[in-house]
Amino acid sequence: MNDKPTHFGFETVAEGDKARRVAGVFSSVAANYDVMNDLMSLGLHRLWKHFTIQVAGVRQGDRVLDVAGGTGDLSLAFAKKVGHQGTVWLTDINQAMLARGRDRMIDHGHALPVARCDAERLPFPAAHFDCVTVAFGLRNMTHKQEALKEMTRVLKPGGRLLVLEFSRVWAPLAPAYDFYSFKVLPWLGGKVARDADSYRYLAESIRMHPPQNELKTMMEDAGLVRVDYFNLTGGVVALHRGYRV
Repeated sequence: MNDKPTHFGFETVAEGDKARRVAGVFSSVAANYDVMNDLMSLGLHRLWKHFTIQVAGVRQGDRVLDVAGGTGDLSLAFAKKVGHQGTVWLTDINQAMLARGRDRMIDHGHALPVARCDAERLPFPAAHFDCVTVAFGLRNMTHKQEALKEMTRVLKPGGRLLVLEFSRVWAPLAPAYDFYSFKVLPWLGGKVARDADSYRYLAESIRMHPPQNELKTMMEDAGLVRVDYFNLTGGVVALHRGYRV
Protein backbone atom coordinates (compact mmCIF):
# COMPACT_ATOMS: atom_id res chain seq x y z
CA MET A 1 0.00 0.00 0.00
CA ASN A 2 1.24 3.48 -0.87
CA ASP A 3 1.66 5.49 2.33
CA LYS A 4 2.12 8.92 0.73
CA PRO A 5 -0.38 11.40 2.25
CA THR A 6 -3.34 12.71 0.29
CA HIS A 7 -6.81 14.08 1.00
CA PHE A 8 -10.01 12.18 1.65
CA GLY A 9 -12.36 15.09 2.04
CA PHE A 10 -10.88 17.18 4.85
CA GLU A 11 -8.91 14.23 6.26
CA THR A 12 -5.27 13.52 5.44
CA VAL A 13 -4.90 9.81 4.69
CA ALA A 14 -2.49 7.44 2.95
CA GLU A 15 -2.99 7.18 -0.81
CA GLY A 16 -3.87 3.50 -0.62
CA ASP A 17 -6.39 4.18 2.11
CA LYS A 18 -8.05 6.88 0.02
CA ALA A 19 -8.63 4.47 -2.87
CA ARG A 20 -10.23 1.98 -0.50
CA ARG A 21 -12.43 4.56 1.19
CA VAL A 22 -13.58 6.18 -2.06
CA ALA A 23 -14.51 2.70 -3.30
CA GLY A 24 -16.52 2.21 -0.12
CA VAL A 25 -18.37 5.49 -0.62
CA PHE A 26 -19.52 4.63 -4.12
CA SER A 27 -20.36 1.03 -3.32
CA SER A 28 -22.55 2.39 -0.53
CA VAL A 29 -24.38 5.01 -2.61
CA ALA A 30 -24.70 3.08 -5.89
CA ALA A 31 -28.26 1.85 -5.26
CA ASN A 32 -29.57 5.38 -4.59
CA TYR A 33 -27.14 7.32 -6.78
CA ASP A 34 -29.57 8.51 -9.45
CA VAL A 35 -32.32 9.42 -6.98
CA MET A 36 -29.88 11.37 -4.82
CA ASN A 37 -28.47 13.20 -7.85
CA ASP A 38 -31.95 14.48 -8.65
CA LEU A 39 -32.70 15.43 -5.05
CA MET A 40 -29.46 17.11 -4.11
CA SER A 41 -29.17 19.11 -7.36
CA LEU A 42 -32.94 19.75 -7.70
CA GLY A 43 -32.63 18.09 -11.09
CA LEU A 44 -29.99 20.54 -12.32
CA HIS A 45 -27.47 17.74 -12.96
CA ARG A 46 -29.57 16.80 -16.00
CA LEU A 47 -29.15 20.30 -17.46
CA TRP A 48 -25.41 20.31 -16.71
CA LYS A 49 -24.99 16.99 -18.49
CA HIS A 50 -27.17 18.09 -21.42
CA PHE A 51 -24.95 21.15 -21.82
CA THR A 52 -21.88 18.90 -21.76
CA ILE A 53 -23.33 16.78 -24.58
CA GLN A 54 -23.97 19.88 -26.67
CA VAL A 55 -20.47 21.29 -26.11
CA ALA A 56 -18.86 17.90 -26.88
CA GLY A 57 -20.17 18.10 -30.44
CA VAL A 58 -19.86 14.37 -31.14
CA ARG A 59 -21.11 13.12 -34.49
CA GLN A 60 -22.30 9.90 -36.07
CA GLY A 61 -19.47 7.36 -36.11
CA ASP A 62 -17.36 8.98 -33.38
CA ARG A 63 -15.55 7.03 -30.65
CA VAL A 64 -16.30 8.29 -27.14
CA LEU A 65 -14.83 7.31 -23.78
CA ASP A 66 -16.87 8.04 -20.65
CA VAL A 67 -14.44 7.86 -17.71
CA ALA A 68 -15.85 7.30 -14.23
CA GLY A 69 -19.19 7.10 -16.01
CA GLY A 70 -21.07 5.60 -13.07
CA THR A 71 -24.69 4.87 -13.87
CA GLY A 72 -24.26 5.98 -17.47
CA ASP A 73 -26.11 9.28 -17.97
CA LEU A 74 -23.51 10.61 -20.43
CA SER A 75 -22.86 7.24 -22.05
CA LEU A 76 -26.53 6.81 -22.90
CA ALA A 77 -26.78 10.32 -24.37
CA PHE A 78 -23.59 9.85 -26.39
CA ALA A 79 -24.80 6.48 -27.71
CA LYS A 80 -27.77 8.25 -29.26
CA LYS A 81 -25.45 10.80 -30.87
CA VAL A 82 -22.84 8.46 -32.39
CA GLY A 83 -25.32 5.92 -33.74
CA HIS A 84 -24.63 2.32 -34.68
CA GLN A 85 -21.43 3.21 -36.52
CA GLY A 86 -19.92 4.89 -33.48
CA THR A 87 -18.68 3.47 -30.18
CA VAL A 88 -19.15 4.58 -26.58
CA TRP A 89 -17.12 2.94 -23.82
CA LEU A 90 -18.51 3.20 -20.29
CA THR A 91 -15.77 2.84 -17.67
CA ASP A 92 -15.62 3.12 -13.91
CA ILE A 93 -13.28 1.88 -11.19
CA ASN A 94 -16.19 0.86 -8.97
CA GLN A 95 -17.89 -2.44 -9.83
CA ALA A 96 -21.21 -1.58 -8.17
CA MET A 97 -21.53 1.66 -10.12
CA LEU A 98 -20.42 0.05 -13.37
CA ALA A 99 -22.93 -2.78 -12.99
CA ARG A 100 -25.78 -0.30 -12.57
CA GLY A 101 -24.58 1.65 -15.59
CA ARG A 102 -24.32 -1.49 -17.72
CA ASP A 103 -27.81 -2.65 -16.73
CA ARG A 104 -29.22 0.79 -17.44
CA MET A 105 -27.72 0.83 -20.94
CA ILE A 106 -29.21 -2.58 -21.69
CA ASP A 107 -32.61 -1.48 -20.35
CA HIS A 108 -32.50 1.41 -22.85
CA GLY A 109 -31.54 -0.86 -25.74
CA HIS A 110 -27.82 -0.02 -25.93
CA ALA A 111 -25.39 -2.89 -25.40
CA LEU A 112 -22.36 -0.65 -24.87
CA PRO A 113 -18.90 -2.00 -24.11
CA VAL A 114 -17.96 -1.49 -20.46
CA ALA A 115 -14.63 -1.75 -18.64
CA ARG A 116 -13.73 -1.61 -14.98
CA CYS A 117 -10.52 0.38 -14.94
CA ASP A 118 -8.50 3.05 -13.18
CA ALA A 119 -8.48 6.43 -14.96
CA GLU A 120 -4.77 6.70 -14.18
CA ARG A 121 -4.08 3.54 -16.24
CA LEU A 122 -6.58 3.39 -19.08
CA PRO A 123 -6.50 0.11 -21.07
CA PHE A 124 -6.87 1.78 -24.46
CA PRO A 125 -4.37 2.59 -27.23
CA ALA A 126 -3.08 6.10 -27.80
CA ALA A 127 -4.93 8.42 -30.18
CA HIS A 128 -8.05 6.22 -30.21
CA PHE A 129 -11.02 8.42 -29.17
CA ASP A 130 -12.62 11.50 -30.68
CA CYS A 131 -13.96 12.60 -27.30
CA VAL A 132 -13.26 11.73 -23.66
CA THR A 133 -15.50 12.88 -20.82
CA VAL A 134 -15.34 12.65 -17.04
CA ALA A 135 -18.34 13.93 -15.09
CA PHE A 136 -18.14 14.34 -11.31
CA GLY A 137 -15.31 11.82 -11.10
CA LEU A 138 -12.03 13.72 -11.30
CA ARG A 139 -12.20 15.07 -7.74
CA ASN A 140 -12.23 11.51 -6.38
CA MET A 141 -9.05 10.48 -8.21
CA THR A 142 -5.88 10.26 -6.15
CA HIS A 143 -3.50 11.46 -8.88
CA LYS A 144 -5.57 13.91 -10.89
CA GLN A 145 -2.67 15.04 -13.07
CA GLU A 146 -1.84 11.46 -14.07
CA ALA A 147 -5.49 10.82 -14.90
CA LEU A 148 -5.62 13.95 -17.08
CA LYS A 149 -2.47 12.82 -18.91
CA GLU A 150 -3.99 9.39 -19.53
CA MET A 151 -7.21 10.85 -20.86
CA THR A 152 -5.18 13.11 -23.14
CA ARG A 153 -3.07 10.17 -24.33
CA VAL A 154 -6.05 8.22 -25.65
CA LEU A 155 -7.44 11.21 -27.59
CA LYS A 156 -6.91 11.52 -31.32
CA PRO A 157 -5.19 14.71 -32.52
CA GLY A 158 -7.95 17.30 -32.54
CA GLY A 159 -9.99 15.26 -30.06
CA ARG A 160 -11.39 16.93 -26.97
CA LEU A 161 -11.50 16.23 -23.28
CA LEU A 162 -14.46 17.52 -21.27
CA VAL A 163 -14.35 17.65 -17.48
CA LEU A 164 -17.66 18.36 -15.73
CA GLU A 165 -17.07 18.86 -12.04
CA PHE A 166 -18.16 20.76 -8.95
CA SER A 167 -16.09 23.90 -8.69
CA ARG A 168 -15.70 27.21 -6.85
CA VAL A 169 -19.04 28.92 -6.36
CA TRP A 170 -19.59 32.65 -6.90
CA ALA A 171 -18.55 34.35 -3.63
CA PRO A 172 -21.92 35.94 -2.73
CA LEU A 173 -23.52 32.49 -2.90
CA ALA A 174 -20.87 30.83 -0.71
CA PRO A 175 -22.58 31.15 2.73
CA ALA A 176 -25.85 29.63 1.51
CA TYR A 177 -23.97 26.98 -0.47
CA ASP A 178 -21.88 26.05 2.59
CA PHE A 179 -25.01 25.68 4.72
CA TYR A 180 -26.61 23.46 2.11
CA SER A 181 -23.44 21.40 1.61
CA PHE A 182 -22.59 20.72 5.27
CA LYS A 183 -26.04 20.70 6.86
CA VAL A 184 -28.72 19.82 4.31
CA LEU A 185 -26.79 17.42 2.09
CA PRO A 186 -25.65 15.00 4.85
CA TRP A 187 -29.15 15.10 6.34
CA LEU A 188 -30.63 14.26 2.94
CA GLY A 189 -28.11 11.46 2.47
CA GLY A 190 -28.99 10.04 5.86
CA LYS A 191 -32.73 10.12 5.23
CA VAL A 192 -32.80 8.82 1.65
CA ALA A 193 -29.63 6.74 1.25
CA ARG A 194 -29.14 5.88 4.95
CA ASP A 195 -25.58 7.16 4.56
CA ALA A 196 -24.91 10.67 5.85
CA ASP A 197 -21.12 10.13 5.98
CA SER A 198 -20.75 9.52 2.23
CA TYR A 199 -22.55 12.76 1.44
CA ARG A 200 -20.52 14.64 4.02
CA TYR A 201 -17.43 13.37 2.14
CA LEU A 202 -18.99 14.64 -1.09
CA ALA A 203 -19.25 18.17 0.33
CA GLU A 204 -15.68 18.04 1.64
CA SER A 205 -14.25 16.64 -1.60
CA ILE A 206 -15.76 19.53 -3.54
CA ARG A 207 -13.94 22.04 -1.32
CA MET A 208 -10.61 20.22 -1.86
CA HIS A 209 -10.96 20.09 -5.65
CA PRO A 210 -8.91 22.58 -7.71
CA PRO A 211 -10.86 25.75 -8.64
CA GLN A 212 -11.56 26.72 -12.24
CA ASN A 213 -8.29 28.39 -13.23
CA GLU A 214 -6.13 25.83 -11.45
CA LEU A 215 -7.86 22.95 -13.24
CA LYS A 216 -7.44 24.81 -16.53
CA THR A 217 -3.68 24.97 -15.90
CA MET A 218 -3.58 21.27 -14.99
CA MET A 219 -5.26 20.39 -18.29
CA GLU A 220 -2.74 22.50 -20.18
CA ASP A 221 0.10 20.77 -18.30
CA ALA A 222 -1.38 17.43 -19.38
CA GLY A 223 -0.83 18.45 -23.02
CA LEU A 224 -4.17 20.00 -23.97
CA VAL A 225 -4.53 23.27 -25.85
CA ARG A 226 -7.28 25.88 -26.25
CA VAL A 227 -8.52 25.01 -22.78
CA ASP A 228 -11.55 26.98 -21.69
CA TYR A 229 -14.33 26.54 -19.16
CA PHE A 230 -17.97 27.41 -18.60
CA ASN A 231 -19.30 28.27 -15.15
CA LEU A 232 -22.73 26.76 -14.58
CA THR A 233 -25.21 27.73 -11.84
CA GLY A 234 -22.97 30.43 -10.41
CA GLY A 235 -19.86 28.25 -10.43
CA VAL A 236 -21.41 25.40 -8.45
CA VAL A 237 -20.29 23.36 -11.45
CA ALA A 238 -17.80 24.11 -14.21
CA LEU A 239 -17.34 22.41 -17.57
CA HIS A 240 -13.74 22.47 -18.80
CA ARG A 241 -12.84 21.67 -22.41
CA GLY A 242 -9.45 21.13 -24.02
CA TYR A 243 -8.10 19.72 -27.27
CA ARG A 244 -5.22 17.39 -28.05
CA VAL A 245 -2.69 18.71 -30.54
